[in-house]
Amino acid sequence: MPKFYTLQIMIKKVILGLAALLFLNLAKGNDSTKVSLKTFAPENQHPVLYQLIGQVLNSYHYRKVAIDDSLSSQLFDNYIENLDPARVYFLQADMDKLEKFRYQFDDDLMQGNVDKAFTIYNLYQTRLYERIQYTFDLLNQEFDFNQNDSFELDRDHAPWVKSQREYDLLWKQKTKSEALQLKADGKDFKSYSEILRKRYYNLLKQLAKTKNEDVFSFFANALTEIADPHTNYFSPRAAEDFATTMSLSLEGIGATLTTENEYTKIREVVKGGPADKSKLLFANDKIAAVGQGKEGEMVNVLDWRLDDVVSLIRGKKGTTVRLEIVSNDAINNKTKIIEIVRDKIVLEDQGAKSSTKVVMHNGKRFKVGVIVLPTFYLDVAALQKGDKNYKSTTRDVKKLIEDLKKDSIQALVIDLRNNGGGSLQEAVELTGLFIKKGPVVTVKDHFGASKAEEDNDESITWEGPMTVLVNRFSASASEIFAAAIQDYDRGLVIGEKTYGKGTVQNLLDLNNFVNIDGKKLGQLKLTIAKFYRISGGSTQFKGVIPDIEFPSLYSDKEYGEEASKFALPYDEIKPQMYVSMNLVHRKLPLLIGRHDGRMQSSQAYTFLLEDIATVKSNRDRKYLTLNEQKYKAELEIGELKKKEREAQKAKLKETNPEDSNLILDESIRIILDIIDSL
Repeated sequence: MPKFYTLQIMIKKVILGLAALLFLNLAKGNDSTKVSLKTFAPENQHPVLYQLIGQVLNSYHYRKVAIDDSLSSQLFDNYIENLDPARVYFLQADMDKLEKFRYQFDDDLMQGNVDKAFTIYNLYQTRLYERIQYTFDLLNQEFDFNQNDSFELDRDHAPWVKSQREYDLLWKQKTKSEALQLKADGKDFKSYSEILRKRYYNLLKQLAKTKNEDVFSFFANALTEIADPHTNYFSPRAAEDFATTMSLSLEGIGATLTTENEYTKIREVVKGGPADKSKLLFANDKIAAVGQGKEGEMVNVLDWRLDDVVSLIRGKKGTTVRLEIVSNDAINNKTKIIEIVRDKIVLEDQGAKSSTKVVMHNGKRFKVGVIVLPTFYLDVAALQKGDKNYKSTTRDVKKLIEDLKKDSIQALVIDLRNNGGGSLQEAVELTGLFIKKGPVVTVKDHFGASKAEEDNDESITWEGPMTVLVNRFSASASEIFAAAIQDYDRGLVIGEKTYGKGTVQNLLDLNNFVNIDGKKLGQLKLTIAKFYRISGGSTQFKGVIPDIEFPSLYSDKEYGEEASKFALPYDEIKPQMYVSMNLVHRKLPLLIGRHDGRMQSSQAYTFLLEDIATVKSNRDRKYLTLNEQKYKAELEIGELKKKEREAQKAKLKETNPEDSNLILDESIRIILDIIDSL
C-alpha cells in the first residue's frame, strides 16, 4: 500500500497540471430479472482508493479537510443519512449497534480500511429486503381508508424507530399512503396491490444489481460531500458517463437530476432543451415512474439509484419518454403523466440569441434589445486549431449587440436566468464589452494565492443603459458577470438571488496516482479555488443579491449552496483597485420606489406571491391524511384552485400581455425609468 508521503508527492505532480471541469453523475445499469442478494465486501483497490481520496482532501482541497474525530463523526452521520434519508429502514437498535463506529472512520481512513462501510451497507440491505417482504404481506389484504390516521411526510429529523410494532406501523402507513394515491385515481384493490407489488419487486431487482464498486462509491461520496457539495468521487462507470457528457452530445430530455428521499427530483431544466420547450417539467418536480413510448409500461423508480433512473430517461432522438411526476405544486403528492420527445442536446448550440421589444413608456416609444444567454460557452478545440470562426460567448454577444445597435435600440437586457455558468474566460471577456478595462474577478487557490482576472481591452461595445436578469439557477460564471456589472455600477441586476456557487473544480484521474492490477479506478472532482468579487466579497454561498429583487418559488434551503450543510462559507478578501462608473446606483431609491408602486397594482406579481405561498404551504406540510374522504376532498379543493388560477393567468395574458411576462417586462420598465432619469 502506498505510504502517505509517497502519495502526496504523486498527487502534487498530477493536480498542478489539471484544468477545471464540470461533471454530470450519470450511469447505465444492466437489466436483471432474478432477485439474488449478496453480502458485499471491499475489493483490493478500495482500501488504497479510500486512503488516496482522504489524502487528496487533506492536502489539496480548498478547505484542506482535517482527518480527525470530527470528520469521522460527520462521515458516520452523512453515510447513514444518504442510505436512509427518511429514516424508514434502520432501527434505533441498529444505530445503537453502529454507534461504536462513529469515531473510528478517521483512523480507518489513514489505514485504508473500508470494512465498516460495507458492514453498514449490508445491514441496510438486510433491512430494506425485510421491509419489502413485509410490504408484500401488507398487500395481501385491503386497507381500511375510513380511519383518521396519517403518514408523516417529512421524516428527515424524525427519531429512529424503537420497536418492531412501531416499525411495522410506520411501513403500514407508508404503504397505505401509496395505495390511497392509486385508489383516489380510480384503482381498485386488485389493481393497486398489483401495481405496488410490482413497484417493490422492481426495487428488489435494482437492489440485486448493486456491486461492490457501488457500495464503495456510496461511501466515498459520503466522504467527499463533507469537503463541499461539488467535490465528488466518480466510479469507473460514472467516469465514463462524464466523458460522454463532456462530448456535449447527449440525447435525452434536457434536465439535470438529483435525489430527495425516495424520489428522483428535477434540479434544473436545461434552457432550450426538450423539457424546457415542452413547458411540462420544471425544477423541483419529482419523478415517480418512467415509461417508453406512448404506450410502454410505466416503471416505478421510487428508491432507485440516480444513474439507473437516468438510463431509463435517456434515449434516441425523436423517441418519446413518459414521466409520472409529482409537480412542485401538487396536492397530496398527486401524480400526473407527461410526454416529452427526446432530442439531441448539443450544449454548443445553446448560443446567445437576441430579440427586440417595442415598448410605450410614459407616452414615448422605446426599442429595447434582449439577449438571452443560456450558458458561457467556448469552443476550445476550434480555437486551438486556429479556426477563425470558433464559437465564443463574447464573440456571439458582440455581434448581436452590433446588430441591435443597427436596429436603433435604446437599452439592453442581458438575460442570465437558468444560466449555470461555463467558461470563466468568457465571463471576463463578456464583462469587457460593457466596461473600459479593469479587474473582473479574483481567484484564490487552495494554496492561498490570489490572482485577478482582468479585461484589458479598452473598447466598449455597449455604452447605453443595461440590466442583467438572474434567478436562483444563475450560477458560477453568471454570478461573476452579474457581480462585476453591479460592482462597476455599470447596470442594474434584477431578479432572484442567485445560486451561490463560487468555487472552481479540477478533475483528477485516479489512475495517474496508483496502478492496481491495471484496474480503472475512477476520478475525483476536487474543489481547488474560490471566486471573489472585485469589491472583496465571495460569490460563494451568498450569491449575488439583485439591486431590485423578486421573491422566488424556490427556497434557499432547497436550491443553491445553502441547500448543503457542507457548502463552503461566504467570506471576504482585500478588494481590487477599480473605478466605479457611477451610472445607476445613485438612482436606485427612485427606481425601487417606482418598481414597488407598479408591483402593488400588478396582477402578475400578486399571482407570483400567491403561488409562492401555495408552494411553501405544500413544502411545509408534515403529514398526509390516510382517510379517503378527506384525501379526495383536499384533492378536489386543490385542483379547483389550480384551474381557477390557470384561468386567471390565461385571462391576464389575453387582456394585459405586458403584465404576463413579469420579470422581463418589469426589467424593461426599470431600464426605461433609468433613461427617464438621465
